[in-house]
Amino acid sequence: MNAPEPAGGSRPAPIRSAIIGTGGIAHAHAQAIAALGDRMRLVAVSDIDEDRAAAFAASVGVERTYPSATALLAAGGVDLVHICTPPQTHAALAIEAMRAGVPALVEKPTALSLAEVDEIARVESETGVPTLTVFQHRFGAAVRHLRRMIADGELGRALVATCETLWYRTDDYFAVPWRGRWEVEGGGPTMGHGIHQFDLLLAVLGPWAEVSAIAARQSRPTDTEDVSAALVTFESGAVATVVNSLVSPRESSRLRFDFEFATVEVEHVYGYTTGDWTLTPAPGHEELSARWAAAPPAEETSSHRDQFAAIADALASGEHPTVAIDDARRTLEFAAATYASAFLRTPIAAGAIADDDPFMTSMSGGRVPWAPVKEVAR
Repeated sequence: MNAPEPAGGSRPAPIRSAIIGTGGIAHAHAQAIAALGDRMRLVAVSDIDEDRAAAFAASVGVERTYPSATALLAAGGVDLVHICTPPQTHAALAIEAMRAGVPALVEKPTALSLAEVDEIARVESETGVPTLTVFQHRFGAAVRHLRRMIADGELGRALVATCETLWYRTDDYFAVPWRGRWEVEGGGPTMGHGIHQFDLLLAVLGPWAEVSAIAARQSRPTDTEDVSAALVTFESGAVATVVNSLVSPRESSRLRFDFEFATVEVEHVYGYTTGDWTLTPAPGHEELSARWAAAPPAEETSSHRDQFAAIADALASGEHPTVAIDDARRTLEFAAATYASAFLRTPIAAGAIADDDPFMTSMSGGRVPWAPVKEVAR
């Protein structure tokens, strides 16, 4: 993998991006690319629905459209592909891009199973070309400031945390044929919705050690869960609760971290600003309020733009961008452990899902305790 050559002078040439899959999330990618100005440029799109690809390309001012990822990659002239297709295609498309020498930036989840993630990692090792995962909430200004304070030891040891993704989806949401299927989405809110919040939890607190969880289908017409809840211990000794829901009318995404010297928390729905975060110092540590107030102001909501900017900087400097495949695997392993614990009714330790364990190849592990309700996919 080579960084783009400068067009002239010392300024790096724009990262030439292409979007594979022009459904809803592709618009967020296109907007984020456009917001980076001359640091990243959208040059091509592909979709198996050629009319949709053409309409999308026209809306974002791109001339090059292709009927497949294969055709797009064969045409060349691309430094980074954004994979915005349904989850069951992510691993195969990422591998195809890496074998073509093009880094892939994949929407969450990176893949449907740990086995697929391990295959991506194997091909990355073989080709030297990375696959990255979109976990944009890691890159907001407030989180970067929080992680610096933690690294500097200003907040003391992490003790307790709460992570909640309480969202609401109607029955009609699951009428889309590919939604609510283990074999297509990998799971319910644990895989497709709450994963952003608990990825951020893991990014702040570090490696997790053990998960005890429950999962349920409370009311939605889905084969997957619509609610899960977990108790988590971390290698550091911190403990946390993680709740993921699609049946909560007042939507909220909430993270709270209780450190020795302060509580730091945020509540938002689909993205945060610096103003959404608060710090409450413990008695005797009031100076931390002023330190927190030094966080860079960010009125814009945490978004794809923050992560794309970090990727552009890394590629331009020849560094390995984030979120890398090993980091994404830890988050997916947490999801797999949540399902395994819920369906097997036992705690699951980090690293316990391995080899021929059925939860390596499917998040359901073939152990879902309720009957499917979705029609057989055709």
